[in-house]
Amino acid sequence: MSPSGFLAPVLVYAVVTVLHLVVPARHVDGYVIDPTTQKPYRYRLNGLLVYLLTVGLWALACSQGWLAWDALWNARGESLISACVLGLLFTFAMVLPAPSTGKNLFADLYLGRIENPQWLGARIDAKMWLYLVGATMLGLNLYSFAMHHRLTYPNDPSPGITLYVTLFSFFLCEYLFFEQVHLYTYDFFAERVGFKLGWGCLVFYPFFYAVGLWTVADLPNPHPSTAMLVVASVVFFVGWSLARGANMQKFTFKRDPTRKFLGLIAPAVITDGERKLLASGFWRVSRHVNYLGEIGMATGLTLALGYPLQLATWLYPLYYLALLVPRQIADDRRCAEKYGPLWKEYVARVPYRILPGVY
Repeated sequence: MSPSGFLAPVLVYAVVTVLHLVVPARHVDGYVIDPTTQKPYRYRLNGLLVYLLTVGLWALACSQGWLAWDALWNARGESLISACVLGLLFTFAMVLPAPSTGKNLFADLYLGRIENPQWLGARIDAKMWLYLVGATMLGLNLYSFAMHHRLTYPNDPSPGITLYVTLFSFFLCEYLFFEQVHLYTYDFFAERVGFKLGWGCLVFYPFFYAVGLWTVADLPNPHPSTAMLVVASVVFFVGWSLARGANMQKFTFKRDPTRKFLGLIAPAVITDGERKLLASGFWRVSRHVNYLGEIGMATGLTLALGYPLQLATWLYPLYYLALLVPRQIADDRRCAEKYGPLWKEYVARVPYRILPGVY
């Protein structure tokens, strides 16, 4: 086992943390209310700049010969083990000192006990930090794995892998660009910080999300047709439009319930005079149209690789199905309890849960 490979996630997460603390950031209010102050939680947002700086430092180290371009590929096994250890240590450190939720220990370890931990006087929010380090490690894995492919097949690299990394880079950068929007999503108002989020962001996110490239980086160019690459790109960007459009429309509505989204889509509202549910635009298509977009993006990425018969490359979109369908069920249950008759009216108006006409 390579000590340098084992230490790779530790080093990356440490660099991201330091940069997150020292790089200038926007200070914004979130959606979730701090119960101790009855005011919205405050966040420092600089994720995209931290990501770009970290990738730039990695590229500089590789170009100067201090690090092999495919070092993370060569040490992927050791890095995964190291990340697993970090994920477990993080889970124990977050959960065990906190008061019990009244459930059994294993439930608390998995789901967490604290909802929105912040450290160093709110300079670091645990959830935002987890997503940032996970996204950065994922990006570095993708770039190193792709460079391994190019170094292995310098005369005939796969254009599908290039497209895959380009689309995934877009996905990561736009996610970090729209950090403030994600403060209004399910993870922030409904999840606690335990194994699910901690191990998920420190291990599962940066390593499993790259499973497609992990599977085929050692394989020769499959010479995907131009039509396949175009279809993959279209599927990806249709999915992105659904996911980003839905989240942006909800964000706009929560900030100003009277404002037209993109200046075009007027907010149709179901209300009892106090509470409001958005039922127009993207949120008229299905109750969780953003989940459909996430699955679409994952499908487009898999198609881009050019190995549609490699079953392992489909693990990423299949994971989204396994994650988002139960989440949709839980979210619908939570909304039914919260909104009562309003939710029944919304369900009658928007009958499909994720995929219109099917589910």
